[in-house]
Formats: sequence, structure tokens, C-alpha cells
Amino acid sequence: MTTPEPPAPQPAPTKKKILLCPTCGNLTTWQDNPWRPFCSERCKTLDLAAWAEEKYAIPGGHPPQSDEEEG
Repeated sequence: MTTPEPPAPQPAPTKKKILLCPTCGNLTTWQDNPWRPFCSERCKTLDLAAWAEEKYAIPGGHPPQSDEEEG
């Protein structure tokens, strides 16, 4: 009587990281996504266009002027 061999260990399933597209809010994955963190080339291009048009800015006032700049 022979004992059966134990089954070969299976690799752990990879869990895909799911995130929201920053442009449109659709669900997308990080793995195997050439446009990450965006869901598509269109969303990536829209974000780049907004950046180029200076739509992204940190709010704040003008810096104080020094005495040399006033005169």
C-alpha cells in the first residue's frame, strides 16, 4: 500500500489593489494598468492638460515684499 503524495503548494492569489481614478472617479486597478493611477489614457491626458493650464495651485496670499523690492 502506497501513501498518496501531498498536493503541491499553490501560490497565494495576488490581490489586486483597487483605487479610484483621480480624474473621473471610476474604479481602476494599480497592477497591469499602463495609465495608473488613472483609469484610461483620456483621464491621464485631461489631468496633464489641467496641470499645464495651471488649474492646480496651492491657495495662499502673496509673499511679503522686502525693502529692496519696494524702492
